[in-house]
Amino acid sequence: MSTIVDVCKLAGVSKATVSRVINGTGQVKKSTRDAVKAAMEQLGYRPNTLAQSLARSETNSIGLVISDYEGIYFGNLLKQASASAEQAHKELFITDGHNDSEREYEAILRLQDRRCDAIVLYSRKISMEQLQTLKQQLTVPLVLINRELSEPLFHTVTFDQGGAVKTMINHLISYGHRKIACITGPLSTPTGQARFAAYQDTLKQYAISFNPNLVKHAQYGLQNGYDACRELIEGNIAFSALLAFNDEMALGALKALTDAGISVPEQVSIAGIDNNPMTQFSTPAISTIDLPVKEATNHAIKVALSLAEGKTCPFSSQYKGTLIQRDSILPFNSTKNWLAY
Repeated sequence: MSTIVDVCKLAGVSKATVSRVINGTGQVKKSTRDAVKAAMEQLGYRPNTLAQSLARSETNSIGLVISDYEGIYFGNLLKQASASAEQAHKELFITDGHNDSEREYEAILRLQDRRCDAIVLYSRKISMEQLQTLKQQLTVPLVLINRELSEPLFHTVTFDQGGAVKTMINHLISYGHRKIACITGPLSTPTGQARFAAYQDTLKQYAISFNPNLVKHAQYGLQNGYDACRELIEGNIAFSALLAFNDEMALGALKALTDAGISVPEQVSIAGIDNNPMTQFSTPAISTIDLPVKEATNHAIKVALSLAEGKTCPFSSQYKGTLIQRDSILPFNSTKNWLAY
């Protein structure tokens, strides 16, 4: 493997001159620069990118902290973050906060210690108090995905989580459904809180009484959706539609209904959120809300890198979901109730 010394010998220049050419610093004659580059190409020499960036007081890298690594949702986020960083010729350092506020906080500080040029955080748990402390501690830009802040501490890229639920509930009501069951995600997160509030508020807008017996709280996941739906069925309270707060829970609920001999969508319509690719291949295919995770992630990476370059960016951006109508929802039919009203 060729070294910088080999380049010096072939080009007939000093190591300092080669370093200036590589780092783009100092004055170097064009003929000398061309000779150094030709020697590097002939030898197949690749400069140490970390050394280059340190010479420019930057590391040519961006940090990403996510809640966890599980599921298609975070898979899409990671894939897009990697593509966006690569397109910007940046190295991407990724860590997860294990759905714990302290670990998210510590992960951000570790990435700053690595001298990342900017950091992007997808957080479910970090508190406002911790963010206020970070505002005083961080020397690099921090951009938050999926967190709306009560005060402008950091730039944010968010999803209209409440709007996603409202869109789907409106859709179910337009099909004549009034008894709409709900399987929420964890209500300890801003996302869970926003979605559950929208579920209640939308029912209220249509003068539909909120029935807590039609609500089950669960962790995200197939088995959790299955178990929560079984509890709804065993509660013997009629519902003609069910909204799960993510598609994996919706798929679990679909199996629970099928196992109980309840036909979907003839007897119960079912819907989810996130547009997980698996929902296209279930029977029936599940209606959902597509949240533009890739677009939002790409935007967050670009904002972070722009801030690292000292540019001005809008302080907040919000992305809205889109209804994906498939086969799992039919108009309400009172003659096909699985329980009498």
